[in-house]
Amino acid sequence: MKNIIEVKNLTKHYKNFKALDNLSFEVKEGEILGLLGPNGSGKSTTINCVLSLLNFDSGSIKILGKKMTPDSYDIKSKIGVVFQDVAVFDELTVYENINYFCGLYISDKDLRKQYITEAINLVELNEFESFYPKQLSGGLLRRLNIACGIAHKPSIIFLDEPTVAVDPQSRNNILEGIKKLNKSGATIIYTTHYMEEVEILCNKIIILDKGEIIASGTSKELKELVSIEEKVSVELDSLNDKYLDEIKQFKNVGEVTYFDNILFVTYKKGKHNLKDLIDYMQENKIKYNKIFSELPTLNDVFLELTGKELRD
Repeated sequence: MKNIIEVKNLTKHYKNFKALDNLSFEVKEGEILGLLGPNGSGKSTTINCVLSLLNFDSGSIKILGKKMTPDSYDIKSKIGVVFQDVAVFDELTVYENINYFCGLYISDKDLRKQYITEAINLVELNEFESFYPKQLSGGLLRRLNIACGIAHKPSIIFLDEPTVAVDPQSRNNILEGIKKLNKSGATIIYTTHYMEEVEILCNKIIILDKGEIIASGTSKELKELVSIEEKVSVELDSLNDKYLDEIKQFKNVGEVTYFDNILFVTYKKGKHNLKDLIDYMQENKIKYNKIFSELPTLNDVFLELTGKELRD
């Protein structure tokens, strides 16, 4: 697959703060790239630089093999952008909003009408064409926002947290729509804080922190970086400190916590960890109600690589 986006040695300062530090990555044709990172990691700055909405200090950006500049209108016509903040006109209906944004790129009225219908069908807004934005729920607004950004059938789509603060039904609709866009040939750059969405959608993942790429690869490849091999949770009626301290000394144990009658144990490696824990509880007559074992998740990878401290 050829490279659709090429970013090389991208550096950006805000006065004395280095927002991007020699950043380099590629996005291949047909990929859904997940761009992850805690607040302030450089995700928005990266996207704005790639879209030539923001000047940068050094480095280069190519899209579709051409240098990206503020005047690259031929490239921009092939790009769709859906920002986190809903950006539609309150005085226009659903249909009129989509028509306006599509009309920025598609002058042929018949073709534009076809594209608008297809966009409305994609996000399932057929029953709301004549509604004004103030009449729509949060989920419907998000779907309208997406339709406005993709109605002109761009080959590259940037989606910035498109499912934030929506109900599960709208979220599912949006995710299914993104899959359809990708199957139709669109290359997608996707940012979100919902790790399960990344696992569902993305072929490749980049994790940013402090303006640098700290990890990249598939979901499976990233999970191999984490020190956790197994996570066990046990629902208990009670557990005294003696038993808790002894479990912490088990072979291969990483972290042990007991909170709200649930024992959490992470293992760094090894086999038969769950059996050893069950045997110990039975020997010591520790009664448990439920017990679960699972492999590390992408969320575990994210927290291990970026830390658990709160970010602004």
